Amino acid sequence: MKNIILNYVSGLEHLPEEAVFKTLSDMEANNVDCVNWESYPYAPSVTFRIAYSDKALAVLFTVKEKHARGFELSDHGEVWNDSCVEVFIADPSREGYYNFEVNCIGTRLAAKRKSKTDFELFDNERMAQFKTFGSLAHEHTDKDEAEWWMAEIIPFSLLGLSEAPESLRANFYKCGDMCREPHFLSWSPIDRPAPEFHCPEFFGELTMTKNR
Repeated sequence: MKNIILNYVSGLEHLPEEAVFKTLSDMEANNVDCVNWESYPYAPSVTFRIAYSDKALAVLFTVKEKHARGFELSDHGEVWNDSCVEVFIADPSREGYYNFEVNCIGTRLAAKRKSKTDFELFDNERMAQFKTFGSLAHEHTDKDEAEWWMAEIIPFSLLGLSEAPESLRANFYKCGDMCREPHFLSWSPIDRPAPEFHCPEFFGELTMTKNR
């Protein structure tokens, strides 16, 4: 099982966007480079950096790809058809998992799930707590040879927690179902016969270690 030991940054969720970007940029990069399905061999360059505070996770994805597609403008829309980065996190206290998906232009989808088909989308109040910001404008995008980044701040309260846990199980993805070269990459490898991200049995582990 893959494992990352996360850096602790006090008050990370309260920092200005520029400071969050700089703080995360200084962290060690993790590759989203598992090509799990031979029929989809294209692998854009994708990394993520991650840290945590007492109240939230913060993730910075960086992407370099042949084609950046950003058509979905409405939250909870079909963001996976676009150039999309995703964080899936197992529910720390019960069955199921959470998925946080963001396309390259900042359109979001978030839900609590028992499975791919049994889920509850986040309401407006919870979506307001899921913060994202990135390098591309929130407008239709269709770019060749694109480089972009996306930052996400996920409060632990959205996972049903009042403080940082000792560990979490998670996976990180890059997809683009309707890009010119469809692709489905993961951080932790997935042993399924066809593209499928909704499989928490293949999540890796995130370990929290405070250095106060």
